[in-house]
Amino acid sequence: MLLSPQAERNWEDLCLVLEDVLESQSHRQLFALELGSGTGQHVIRFAQKMPFVTWQPSDIKDECRESIKAYIAATHEKNVLQPVHLDASEPWEKWAGLPRSSCDVIVAINLLQYSSFKTGQGVFSGAGQILRQDGVLITYGAYAINGTITPCCNEHLDEEIRKMNPEWGLPDIDVLRQQAYGNGLRLERMVEMEDYYKCLIFKKL
Repeated sequence: MLLSPQAERNWEDLCLVLEDVLESQSHRQLFALELGSGTGQHVIRFAQKMPFVTWQPSDIKDECRESIKAYIAATHEKNVLQPVHLDASEPWEKWAGLPRSSCDVIVAINLLQYSSFKTGQGVFSGAGQILRQDGVLITYGAYAINGTITPCCNEHLDEEIRKMNPEWGLPDIDVLRQQAYGNGLRLERMVEMEDYYKCLIFKKL
């Protein structure tokens, strides 16, 4: 099993946001897709805290999917499905066979800043098809606003990410808002998190 110290630090705060967003629907069983599940630590914690949600983890990396499988086996979580290979930059029809309007929730944690612009576009175009009406897309990460990155620690983060891959970097919230609107979603609210990170909550119209 892979271990991410950051995931261990932030899962509780992220879980509180998810619980708040989904509280009004906790009386029924929901279906959630996590894009870029990574180690699998988040999805297991979310499943433990929100048993009314069935979770579908996904990742493009073999080692991450193997880690997720190991966490499922170790925790015996019944409401986490086996991970699937999913590349968000591809058309939604290739998203692991998920049918249109099949998801209540899509979660993307630290995905957009470590992705190309094409992948970011794919997240929103896919969410526009996969989410049910009034479904939510929740993204977490560090962002630029109106082309400006603040504070300086996020500037350094952006520089480091771009050294890893020039196509990556902190996405601009205004650009994401436009991409969302073009795919039938609306930015409902932003939740300030620790270390100047934010949760963005988009709703399918």
